[in-house]
Amino acid sequence: MLVYRDNVETWPEAVERVASFLRGAAVDARLEEFPDGTPTAADAARAVGCTRAEIVKSLVFVCDERPVLVLVPGDKRADAARLVAAAGARYARVARPDEVLSATGFPPGAVAPFPAPHVSRVFMDRGFLRHELVWIGAGSDRHMAGIAPPDLARLAKAEIADLTEA
Repeated sequence: MLVYRDNVETWPEAVERVASFLRGAAVDARLEEFPDGTPTAADAARAVGCTRAEIVKSLVFVCDERPVLVLVPGDKRADAARLVAAAGARYARVARPDEVLSATGFPPGAVAPFPAPHVSRVFMDRGFLRHELVWIGAGSDRHMAGIAPPDLARLAKAEIADLTEA
């Protein structure tokens, strides 16, 4: 069941896409708005009241000319070499802002793990599985949703891998 903080029923369009996706999936999730914003993992963790490791950074990379979504903890950096290995790709590079928007429908800094209509694959760092709840971006730099990692992996159709720098 999707729970809204303060029982908000209308959201900005991008946030509503995420809320609609969560409602349709019928998972337990909590969607909240943080008026001061959550532009960084540290800001998000402070707003939510969790560690940076429980914040999901949704990053878009281009692997062999195809957009790939990479979900890594807020206290770590994505490792392009590990992504290349996990994806079986020849190379990976960080997507440009226009590529992020085209692949996900969300601007950089507000990318949610779903729905991501033009992403070819999603990879999720294995480290999230040790947490009961993680917080994802929900379509704006002021909205986040708390979700169980197994539900996140299932809804994002994510492949689990070790994706962060050692």
